[in-house]
Amino acid sequence: MDEAYVKQDVKNGIATIEFFHPAHNSLPGNLLAKLANTITSVGNDDAVKVIILKSGGERTFCAGASFNELININDAETGKIFFSGFANVINAMRKCPKFIIGRIQGKTVGGGVGVASATDYCMASKYAAIKLSELNVGIGPFVVGPAVERKLGTSGFSQIAIDANSFYDANWAKDKGLYNQVYDTVEELDQAVQQFAENLCNYNPEAMKEMKKVFWSGTENWDNLLAERAVISGRLVLSDFTKETLKRFQ
Repeated sequence: MDEAYVKQDVKNGIATIEFFHPAHNSLPGNLLAKLANTITSVGNDDAVKVIILKSGGERTFCAGASFNELININDAETGKIFFSGFANVINAMRKCPKFIIGRIQGKTVGGGVGVASATDYCMASKYAAIKLSELNVGIGPFVVGPAVERKLGTSGFSQIAIDANSFYDANWAKDKGLYNQVYDTVEELDQAVQQFAENLCNYNPEAMKEMKKVFWSGTENWDNLLAERAVISGRLVLSDFTKETLKRFQ
């Protein structure tokens, strides 16, 4: 596989949304926009009872934002638009009336941790370590922060945000509440995700819709909050510190 994509498949009430990018499943702006739109569209499909969100490949769930785009930001408005990409995906997941099951097969970094955190039930392999690396380049996990903090709590979120050089293993993420289940192999993960999705299809769709509203209660301000956070990141990415840091990666 060498071309980026977002694709969907609906079968027996289960919608599978899969994204892929050859650079470790990093997500550039166009792919983020397509992912947000796909989640919204599938969520409004009456034939869908539950959604599985996954990425292609076997090693990395999501490497976060596209570094090539990050390096090329030269003004605050472009920065805001860039960082709004993950905000739009998280808000689409939050507003989606269907439960979203996360299938996290491997390492996930930065914005990818935010996507995993925005799922309603998250299942992972033992290889699915997480890292918030944003402070390493002079910004911070501002946009994904509310979603991550909602799952990990303030203590867990602050720990991985400050310790930006370290991966935290899947069992740590499970203990903190991000992952609901962790499996030894990707094959076991896939089998469990499918079985779990099939079980959810037996539930009353209206009951699940109402429960999702309950679970996300208190996040109604996130459209504005995440937009404000995107402005902060868009400003910081223009700082001399960040520009000098990014030069090392060119």
